Amino acid sequence: MLLAKLKRRAPWNRVKGLDLYESLVAIREPNGSSAEAYRALRTNLLYAFVDSSPRVIVITSPGDGEGKTTTCANLGVTLAQVNGKTLIVDCDLRKPNLHMMFGVRNLYGFTNVLRGEHSLQEACHTPFPGLNLLTAGPIPPDPTELLSSRRLAGFIDQAHQQYEYMLIDAPPVRFVSDPVIIARHGDGVLLVFDAQSTRKGWVRQSVRSLENVGARVLGVVMNNAQAPTLDYYG
Repeated sequence: MLLAKLKRRAPWNRVKGLDLYESLVAIREPNGSSAEAYRALRTNLLYAFVDSSPRVIVITSPGDGEGKTTTCANLGVTLAQVNGKTLIVDCDLRKPNLHMMFGVRNLYGFTNVLRGEHSLQEACHTPFPGLNLLTAGPIPPDPTELLSSRRLAGFIDQAHQQYEYMLIDAPPVRFVSDPVIIARHGDGVLLVFDAQSTRKGWVRQSVRSLENVGARVLGVVMNNAQAPTLDYYG
């Protein structure tokens, strides 16, 4: 199921530091077409699965630089705008970027909470009303081992009770097993890919890898799509 087509605004694999904030269009340009596309994605998620609406959503991609982190951040903002009590968690323990996108420090975060060094509330930032952000925290020597522990399931259960929606930014599927491990604990997975550069075989392979562990693939988000020009709304 195709849940959204998003027009690319900047090269995801080149933006760094403050430039990442430029991709946070749900805050910077709330009336723009890109922000509206994220609101459409939110609507599709909330109403396409009426009988079993997903609350813990893992967001990943086949490869690097396809816009999964930007999608996670903007979708989180749009969910907070209508529902509040939304949590975004940076579980990309290889190349965390969410803290740079929201302009907060990554002194402690998800890895500290998982080890019991900080509580969830102590480690969270509030970059937007109704939205909490849990950054990745210090990078562990073996992320896969940490994510494979029973603590991950306990953490997600705890957060599930405190928040209406929880978005988890996971690493790309093709490179490491981390997203497959994380996806087992979520209500569903959004797969983000680049319409111009991602190969179809990579998408199929990613879907198979996720479904093989029982993960529910909610649909795909197509970045860098060639959208037609619509002038009806001016």
